[in-house]
Amino acid sequence: MTKAGITVVRADPPAPAVRLPRRRGIELALIVVAVLLSVYGYCAVGLARHGTVPPGAAGYGAGLGVLALVAHLAVRYRAPYADPLLLPIGVLLNGLGLVLIYRLDLETPGDRAAPTQLVWSTVGVALFIVTALFLRDFRVLQRYSYVCVAAALALLVLPIAFPAVNGARIWIRIAGFSIQPGEFAKVLLAVFFAAYLAANRNALAFAGRRIWRLQLPTGRVLGPIVAIWLLSVVVLVLERDLGTSLLFFGLFVVLLYIATGRTGWIAVGLLLASLGAVAVGWLEPHVHSRVQDWLHPFATIEAGQGPNQLSQSLFAFAAGGTMGTGLGLGHSILIGFAAKSDFILATAGEELGLAGLSAIFLLYGLLVERGYRAGLSLRDPFGRLLAVGLASIVALQVFVIAGGVTGLIPLTGMAMPFLAQGGSSVVTNWAIVALLIRVSDCARSQYDGEVAA
Repeated sequence: MTKAGITVVRADPPAPAVRLPRRRGIELALIVVAVLLSVYGYCAVGLARHGTVPPGAAGYGAGLGVLALVAHLAVRYRAPYADPLLLPIGVLLNGLGLVLIYRLDLETPGDRAAPTQLVWSTVGVALFIVTALFLRDFRVLQRYSYVCVAAALALLVLPIAFPAVNGARIWIRIAGFSIQPGEFAKVLLAVFFAAYLAANRNALAFAGRRIWRLQLPTGRVLGPIVAIWLLSVVVLVLERDLGTSLLFFGLFVVLLYIATGRTGWIAVGLLLASLGAVAVGWLEPHVHSRVQDWLHPFATIEAGQGPNQLSQSLFAFAAGGTMGTGLGLGHSILIGFAAKSDFILATAGEELGLAGLSAIFLLYGLLVERGYRAGLSLRDPFGRLLAVGLASIVALQVFVIAGGVTGLIPLTGMAMPFLAQGGSSVVTNWAIVALLIRVSDCARSQYDGEVAA
């Protein structure tokens, strides 16, 4: 405007600060839906098998609901900006796993695994709550990277002193109590890989010799982490735990690619994985037999010996069709002793059909995607690598297990996250969700209150 012959320019008002929504109400609503779906599945099994609602349905729903509610309150109090989908997905997958294990328990009255799995789920949720309440800043873990790798290697070596179970030395069994240390080691190794690669990412990406399109880092930088990875894989090969070996290798390659941005590492990783798989498949009898079963899944039927586990799994998927036979109406218990662990996905495929199986895979895919999104939103390189590593653990496990039971790749003997019977697995997966909750809270809170553009 003009005043006394002088032109005065009025300054624009300051841009308002943007307040991000916390979305805890959305999380609570989704948790209620997850609990109701789990209780519905529990009741559907009872109605299909006995024509009545199971007597423990109310207690099951109340127990799962209380656990989920306490976990939600911990997130609301300590991680208000966390992703609202992570906790409900964990609750739904865990609840569905309990339903499937309970359904298989009805076929094996002398071997009831659902009550034990519920206890381990409680321990897992308790660990989730402790992590959410007391781990205020995930960057604290970066200080203890070498402690984590030492503990991981100790956990991997420990089962060698115990007898093999089903051909693999991956369990510690004492007085009826069993634990699988490798499940905890994978989270500790993810912390170490993320911390080391974050501290040396520039040297890994830009130093060293260039061969073709791949920038090779110097041995001084790459040597320590390769030595740790090789040592862990050698130990796992001695224990015949090839599934976890493949998981660790995939985790190492993915984080190396994220840290350097060099696509050549993916090609090198696939080449080395293929060479290692061929070598172990020919030299290790236990693995060689699984490769033969994968190549000829119906050989035992043709020889008059009856179907093996893989062929029974394929029959279960075929019987499920598009919509499934219905919860409690399948016959996947014919798979044998691994129906509640390695092959529990076959029960889901038979009784929920292709539609239900696709929904389960979408839940896993959404869990992984939210982990990747939280990592990519962070400005901190350690947090970015940690989130991607934890999400990649879930993705690699689902691929390896689903590929094995559907005949895409040879069987590896791993546990499906949240679904399969296994206390160590469910506790570890809840720890992964807790860390992703903490990372996603930090990722969103760093933008809260910023001035609008």
